[in-house]
Amino acid sequence: MKIKGLIFDLDGTLLDSMHCWENVDRSFLIENGINPPAGISDIVKKMTIQASANYFKTQFSLRQSCEDIINRIEEIVREQYYSSIPLKEGVYETINKLKSVGYRMCVATATYNRLASAALKRLGIIDCFEFILTCSDVGAGKDRPDIFIEAAKKMDCTESNALVVEDSLHCIETAAAAGFYTAAVYDRFSENEWDRICSSAWKNIRNISEITEILGKENV
Repeated sequence: MKIKGLIFDLDGTLLDSMHCWENVDRSFLIENGINPPAGISDIVKKMTIQASANYFKTQFSLRQSCEDIINRIEEIVREQYYSSIPLKEGVYETINKLKSVGYRMCVATATYNRLASAALKRLGIIDCFEFILTCSDVGAGKDRPDIFIEAAKKMDCTESNALVVEDSLHCIETAAAAGFYTAAVYDRFSENEWDRICSSAWKNIRNISEITEILGKENV
């Protein structure tokens, strides 16, 4: 086995940003006079941005257009991506080290491209990645493997020589089922699913810096 390319999730994997999304759906519904149902964030987190906006519009009979819903949700979290969200521990050093030894890397995320680009540029690692690919770009959420397959293809990799690095259970399960090597990164917002995540992933790590050791051993 020889890993050539790495496909990184953004939120909860590279960025310590899951707190931004924990309550954004509830905040949006509350400001529209709707009492958020239990588990609403779990329902929409597997969707594309467009699909979640359509879900809000139809499920709660909102008068806004889907475009207006998308723009408002982005507006709620935008300032944090542009000014305050930090990298998770060890990310800056690890990403630069992987880049320096020749690994091809990209970001595959459900988050808005503008937010992802702004945060990675501000934090000084955007140039380490060949591209940012979003679920909106491929028209499918991470409950389908499209984004991982397209990301690997754009890096001239296949499922057998690309490593998907994620923090969420459904993303790990999707990538693993599609034949990718997977590395699960611990995030406190997924702690209640950590045991299941570990069972589904090829490798599991507490700090992203551990990836360099894994690749060093497996690529010998």
